[in-house]
Amino acid sequence: MDNKETTYCSVTDIFGENVFNDTVMRERLPKKTYQKLKQTIREGRDLDIETADVVAHEMKEWAIEKGATHYTHWFQPLNGVSAEKHDSFITAPMSNGKVLMSFSGKELIKGEPDASSFPSGGLRATFEARGYTAWDCTSNAFVRQDAAGATLCIPTAFCAYTGEALDQKTPLLRSMEAINEQALRLLRLLGNTSSKKVIPSVGAEQEYFLVDRDNYLKRKDLIYTGRTLFGAMPPKGQEMDDHYFGAIPERIESFMKDVNEELWKLGVPSKTQHNEVAPAQHELAPIYGECNVAVDQNHLVMETLKKVAVRHKLQCLLHEKPFAGVNGSGKHNNWSLVTDDGINLIDPGKRPHENTLFLLSLACILAAVDKHADLLRESAADIGNDHRLGGNEAPPCVISVFLGDQLADVMEQVLDKGEATHSKKGAKLQTGVKSIPDFAKDVTDRNRTSPFAFTGNKFEFRMCGSQDSIGEANVVLNTIVAEQFADVCDELEKAKDRDATIQKIIKDLMTRHQRIVFDGNGYSEEWRKEAARRGLADIRSMVDAIPALASETTVALFERFHVFTREELNSRVEIEYDQYAKEINIEAKTMVDVASKSIVPAVIRYSTRLADSINQVSSACPEADTSVQSTILKNTSKLLAKTQKALRALEKAVADADQQRGSEKRAQYFHKTVMARMDALRQPVDELEMIVDKDLWPMPSYGDLIFEV
Repeated sequence: MDNKETTYCSVTDIFGENVFNDTVMRERLPKKTYQKLKQTIREGRDLDIETADVVAHEMKEWAIEKGATHYTHWFQPLNGVSAEKHDSFITAPMSNGKVLMSFSGKELIKGEPDASSFPSGGLRATFEARGYTAWDCTSNAFVRQDAAGATLCIPTAFCAYTGEALDQKTPLLRSMEAINEQALRLLRLLGNTSSKKVIPSVGAEQEYFLVDRDNYLKRKDLIYTGRTLFGAMPPKGQEMDDHYFGAIPERIESFMKDVNEELWKLGVPSKTQHNEVAPAQHELAPIYGECNVAVDQNHLVMETLKKVAVRHKLQCLLHEKPFAGVNGSGKHNNWSLVTDDGINLIDPGKRPHENTLFLLSLACILAAVDKHADLLRESAADIGNDHRLGGNEAPPCVISVFLGDQLADVMEQVLDKGEATHSKKGAKLQTGVKSIPDFAKDVTDRNRTSPFAFTGNKFEFRMCGSQDSIGEANVVLNTIVAEQFADVCDELEKAKDRDATIQKIIKDLMTRHQRIVFDGNGYSEEWRKEAARRGLADIRSMVDAIPALASETTVALFERFHVFTREELNSRVEIEYDQYAKEINIEAKTMVDVASKSIVPAVIRYSTRLADSINQVSSACPEADTSVQSTILKNTSKLLAKTQKALRALEKAVADADQQRGSEKRAQYFHKTVMARMDALRQPVDELEMIVDKDLWPMPSYGDLIFEV
């Protein structure tokens, strides 16, 4: 790290300073304009062009004061990253050679990127290029400052000329409208007349790796694919449990400091940071926020981690499994439902057995997760996650719900008696050390092996991949719970005795869906067998998960609440199959490239050096024992031949992939055939790494990557 004087910042002074937030709008907009904009945000009304013009002008003036020269519609297409096209504020030059800086309401509200150049799954042909980005005024605009200058970023939705969603944000906003409408119906039926809105609240814990950038640039597999395709384990891994929550190295602390300051300026409430389980792995967690904003902010977190890492001569790896044999990275999606006046529908309170709203919400969530477990699993499916899920480091591939001792006991009472009459209380934790005061402990333990765990006043969906958008997972959560709320409301609206019907619904839902509840060790083989006995699906790969996205049950669900059309769902199926095949194809070609051009030549050089050594020693001293060198040479030659054979087999498999017709068939071929050939190539290469001299091996080792930061 460079020796430079450390500077300190005041969080309260810088937080949100680059965000066109409510405080800025209140200060800069005329009162009438401000009220119209807030009404649009609050009630989802259309924004008239006159109001938009005033907002755009003030937004532009504010951004220019921050150094901005350009603006961009910042959106989230279906390629896994955010997208942007920059336009400057200048207009046509005047006769005196000067230019004016302008930004209209029309430019604020609508942009026109090329829709045929982003994944569309057949919704857009190459010759059908027009698409639109539309301002999402529920997520604040912000100015991003970096070495290139400053840019006004306007969060937008992205859709085709024909209206179909081509992004993560559009269905997310639709799902938020659905859960709001149905949750308000439920609240009204339970006697709540004050709450005006129900908002999904989300917090995304982000895991990531940091490696030295110079070492990263020597690994083509990391550059092209985000993960190591070859690599033998170092003598030490994570078995000593010394990295988790360990002292953060100064170089990493300096990186984290800069990350936090950038995020705070952008209004991202970055709160928790620590070393994760694996060497070189870390975590960042924000304070929870409104679902739509939380999804946008998580994209900003990922972008900021990568950008700041380069400044510190580091590389941020967001792949779910960058190193085989080392814990991978996930993203825990903490989800709850909160009203505009502060009521959390998933907060059990001190006496959960008496909390009707909570018990009914809980029963609905259990039913929703059980009915749509395959869809929820699919929402977390990506290629990197295939290497992580199901291992003893991440949730299993079987969806289950952890409730904990207190709620499990309440549920047991409901199942046995039809209602619960008491709740377990938390006890005091006694350490046995007089100088440490006793304190109240939680009423239940935590379960890190559960995919969907209740954690006090929210559910933590732990399956999401570290590089994936949390948008899809929250679309699913919002919609499946909205469906269950709607079905319950339909029943309650017809009930003569509403209180009795509520108790009956709670018991019926818990009875029918109790199979989804599991509080034990999700990593155990016993659970896998028990899950099969219960009829719970064990979906091991992304390829096997994708069909759930367009099943008739899924189509009916999403069309009922206007979140997706059948055509939009079918397009996403095509996109996911296509992306799977393309990413594995890139990985396979990278393995061929690295093995052919770097590894095989390095092993040949080593073998030649070894053979020369044997000949020279034998020539100088015929009586000398060269059996050690000869044995190593034989083993090396045998592994080299095995490598070459596996390399040719992989090349053939990649070539044969072109003969596969249809996106699903092609993806299945890459999953079952190409990946098996990739594994077959990796095995001898990793063995060779343990034999060949380090000065000849063509790339940094795992030890170099994960311990030299």
